[in-house]
Amino acid sequence: MPTYIKHIFINFLVIGTFASIFLSGTIAHATTLTPQQTAQEDTSNIQPKEFDDDFKDRYNASEYVYEQEKSDGWFSRFINWLEETVQDWFDLDSRQSASNFLGEMTNLVYVLIIIVVVFFIVRAIMNGEGRWVFGKRSDKKIVNHEDVETNIHIVNFKKLISEAIANNDYRLAVRYQYLDMLKKLSAAEIISYDPEKTNLEYTYEIKNDSMREQFQYTSYLYNYVWYGEFMIDKEQYEQAAHSFNLILKNNAA
Repeated sequence: MPTYIKHIFINFLVIGTFASIFLSGTIAHATTLTPQQTAQEDTSNIQPKEFDDDFKDRYNASEYVYEQEKSDGWFSRFINWLEETVQDWFDLDSRQSASNFLGEMTNLVYVLIIIVVVFFIVRAIMNGEGRWVFGKRSDKKIVNHEDVETNIHIVNFKKLISEAIANNDYRLAVRYQYLDMLKKLSAAEIISYDPEKTNLEYTYEIKNDSMREQFQYTSYLYNYVWYGEFMIDKEQYEQAAHSFNLILKNNAA
């Protein structure tokens, strides 16, 4: 037998020997394992738990109530009442019809409110131009007492004088009498009115000697009463008013 064949045979023999030893050891170890133990039966005495009679009462508080009924607010109650009332008044067949009707009425109210707001806005704008929205043009303007001198040509002095007399404010009435005189002299082109002018400047503009003298006297009365803060009574006012009316009467003549 050749040598290399002997070597192969010897190798197979050695490998087979070790394999048989390994397998025999594994089988022997498996046979020595103990079987699993079976579960033991629980024979302890079990007592059932009993609850107290007031068990449920202890858990009736609000913090243990997880599902609460939703209560309607005052607005929801009002809407429900309104729908019922509308349904009864108009003999509607259902609450849904009443709800739809209220919705349409609400939209109508919104439209009316918008119209009213726009109306007053347009009215304010048009009044600023001296015209009423659905009326005639008006030349009347509201003038504050502080702005009378700068708006002398649009002021109703007759009304202001009457109001001052009614309030027993004769000093203020003299002021209005004087400004009314300047307004009428300016309208007659005897003077050229300017709120920045002085009484002396107006005096130089008056060509008629008699009228100039009367103007100087009325200017003196005005300065004495108004700027001198001299309080006068009704009788003194009537005397001063006579002087103002006299110069206007002579101008008309």
